[in-house]
Amino acid sequence: MESNDLRWMQVALNLSQRARGRSFPNPNVGCVIVCNARIIGRGWTQSGGRPHAEAQALAQAAESARGSTAFVTLEPCAHASSRGPMCADLLIAAGVSRVVVAAGDPDPRTNGMGIARLRAAGIEVTDGVLAAQARAAMAGYFCARTQHRPFITLKLATSLDGCIALASGESKWITGPEARAHAHVERARSTMILVGGGTLRADAPMLDVRLPGLADCSPARAVLTRSSAPEGWTRLGKPHDVAHLATHDVLVEGGAGAAAAFLAADLVDRLLLYRAPILIGGGRAALGDIGLTALADAHGRWTLASSRRLGKDVAEDYLRNRG
Repeated sequence: MESNDLRWMQVALNLSQRARGRSFPNPNVGCVIVCNARIIGRGWTQSGGRPHAEAQALAQAAESARGSTAFVTLEPCAHASSRGPMCADLLIAAGVSRVVVAAGDPDPRTNGMGIARLRAAGIEVTDGVLAAQARAAMAGYFCARTQHRPFITLKLATSLDGCIALASGESKWITGPEARAHAHVERARSTMILVGGGTLRADAPMLDVRLPGLADCSPARAVLTRSSAPEGWTRLGKPHDVAHLATHDVLVEGGAGAAAAFLAADLVDRLLLYRAPILIGGGRAALGDIGLTALADAHGRWTLASSRRLGKDVAEDYLRNRG
């Protein structure tokens, strides 16, 4: 690994987040082309999955790509597709001298073959650079490939004493405008939002993204219910039905029953908790029964990944420990 590899790969990872929630069915990959310590091309997977990040970055670099180094967050694809060329072949044809890869691609059509193809063409390849960060940045894709289900985030907005509403059901608003705006960014980064049937019937939520410039990023909608789903919604009869969804990142927004059901099924990979500095007392709890029979079983399940202040509120990001 060379001295600036971490720096340039971090740039590529940052770019990959521009595609999160929009690149499905493909992963949200980022790529930068570097020559003489200067970025000459950059790209991220475009909406709907094409063009790929490498194709976009190479098109921007044009002839200057010859002799350069490409930094890409996922192993370049090496399988034929009617939707576009192999990225490994594009890098070879562009004449790059070195490719730095963060994570290998678990897709069996490419797994290891993209790197092998580059090396067979005489291109130096360094792999595994910020691999864990890359897998986290493409968590939905990796979960779909390895766990055969989408990556699931449970979002809860609560008071300090764990309530999501008054006893009357009034819940607008627990958190302030900054936290609500952040939650809409999370919606835009998801490919599907899910609520429980009770929430759907009581609130008739739109589940759209209401931020300037991101209105077209509203994800698909799903409901966990024993009843039928409205037109345009996907119905899930039980949490494990997520395995049948053609999607990468599911955001579970409530209510308490749906949240508890996904936790009880141990399907929540990430917990996004917004806490407002208020006390409600006697209000509606954020969760129902999640199936714990011993307090000891509650410990060690979650790791705090990040915490930030959003106006008067605090947002905490927890990841499920799965060994």
